[in-house]
Amino acid sequence: MNSKQNLPRHVAVIMDGNRRWARLNNLSNESGHSNGIDTLVNIAEIASEIGIEYLTFYSFSKENWNRGKNEITYLMELMANFESQYLDKIIRKNIKIKVIGDIETLSNKQKKIINNVEQKTKQNDGMNLITAFNYSGRDELVRAIIEIINEIGEGNLLRKDVDESTVTKYLDTREIPDPDLIIRTGGEKRISNFLIWQSVYSEYVFVDDYWPDFKTDTFMCALKEYANRERRYGGGI
Repeated sequence: MNSKQNLPRHVAVIMDGNRRWARLNNLSNESGHSNGIDTLVNIAEIASEIGIEYLTFYSFSKENWNRGKNEITYLMELMANFESQYLDKIIRKNIKIKVIGDIETLSNKQKKIINNVEQKTKQNDGMNLITAFNYSGRDELVRAIIEIINEIGEGNLLRKDVDESTVTKYLDTREIPDPDLIIRTGGEKRISNFLIWQSVYSEYVFVDDYWPDFKTDTFMCALKEYANRERRYGGGI
């Protein structure tokens, strides 16, 4: 990267390949997810150090609840242990955490964990680390539409005033700029119901590395590829 001017303001990451990495290395799915958390924290630290303002990780989709019971239990344990194992490091890096997704349908224990990490980092004014948990892009839009309908019904909003900016104000990401760059690991080339409203003009970089193998140099290469692209936002040829 030549300068901070070439950096994307907001990078989002679809972390794919934990389980395939585990199988490749003759390890359990749990080991794949554990190593994936280590990679997440490492990339967050690097992004913070080089001046990325917003970094979003697709950590757990609503569809992920369909996985096996043992795997789900372990993923929830990882969530619970994040505060004790990693939060001090995040705080030292002056990183602020925000969780987006369908939070209301989570258990009280999960809500408490989310509230704790958000409250303990809310005074930080460095990079914004957003984790999409119990999230799906379609669900986010449905929840936004329901809120808009309720506002119209209560007389707080006129139907004629509803436009794209109105919808944006009711999304989970209403205080977050749209992602400039979305990176997906694991070799797949699809968006998997992630930030479908916000990503209309995002640049995508797909890498073959499974998420636990996603290293700093690969991250920097993705940023360099982004910097060399010309963003047209629907204009030009």
